[in-house]
Amino acid sequence: MLELGIGMFGDLQIDPKTGQIQSTQQRLQEIIEEIKLMDEVGLDFFGMGEHHRPDYAVASPEIILAAAATVTKNIKLGSAVSVLSSTDPVKLYQDFATVDLISGGRAEIMAGRGSFIESFPLFGYDLKDYSELFEEKLELLLKIKKNKSINWTGKFRKSLINQEIHPRATENGLPIWVAVGGTTSSVIRAGKLGLPVMFAIIGGAWEQFTPLFEMYKQAYEDNGHDMEKFQVGVHMHAFFGEDSKAVAEKYYPIYGAQMNRIGASRGWPPYQKSQYDFGRSAHGHLIVGDANESIDKILAVKEAFGLTRFSAHTDVGSPDHKDMMKAIEIYGTKIAPKIREATK
Repeated sequence: MLELGIGMFGDLQIDPKTGQIQSTQQRLQEIIEEIKLMDEVGLDFFGMGEHHRPDYAVASPEIILAAAATVTKNIKLGSAVSVLSSTDPVKLYQDFATVDLISGGRAEIMAGRGSFIESFPLFGYDLKDYSELFEEKLELLLKIKKNKSINWTGKFRKSLINQEIHPRATENGLPIWVAVGGTTSSVIRAGKLGLPVMFAIIGGAWEQFTPLFEMYKQAYEDNGHDMEKFQVGVHMHAFFGEDSKAVAEKYYPIYGAQMNRIGASRGWPPYQKSQYDFGRSAHGHLIVGDANESIDKILAVKEAFGLTRFSAHTDVGSPDHKDMMKAIEIYGTKIAPKIREATK
């Protein structure tokens, strides 16, 4: 069975004419409504990103997830991602264990290195330690999940000597996923550790990730992990509507504007309609269209990679809340049932 869910970064709407940014309070309240609907239409999971920028609403995913836990019943609630490199694994575990307890065992952590760098100076970390920080903190986080009492020594924080970490997540609770882009070392590390991986396919052709999936599976198998517990997912930019052409035309200026805002800080050339059109094609990274088109493409990606999870990143550029609610409804009531039927 393929798990189907939604990931969000909490993008704030930015008026293209005035540059005025939407109220964070308004967007946070909308997000809670959207998660509630995801649960009602039967989606399997929700993931919330962590950012420390003026154009994103959420700096602490666990707070949003705790709020969502009180208005949902079944949906899994996780980060997408928690920037592990610039946070304290002890506090991260405590916060998510709390969400796990509030939600009755529905919390997850998705750990990543982050695609933005604002959190490093904000919390007093040096970017030159980018990779080393993640490796050490992931090791500690996994140890905390496994053991109530910790003895641990590392490079970036003081040692823990017979230190008990409370509260504890529910029994067998708090799965830890690792989010990766295109970095070979990250993929192999996750495979060696036997951790489920979420691949972010957010540009180009999705088939180009095939070697990384194969590498991950090989590392997982070579290190003796149980293939019955093998989990792998993709995170792809997506938006759904009743009419394929209409939703594509309406979403293009929203999506393109966000690509240009991000691209301006990274030296990318202006985003082109041809990139969007290719992204929406059978080989591209976007799933933007009606239910039937979306079903076909999700199933194609699932078949190619042996997916156990598909995450639709639906709030890139922050579409209108009403359109978001419609997209969630279509995903849960039209797309998900057909995919579940096809992947039983």
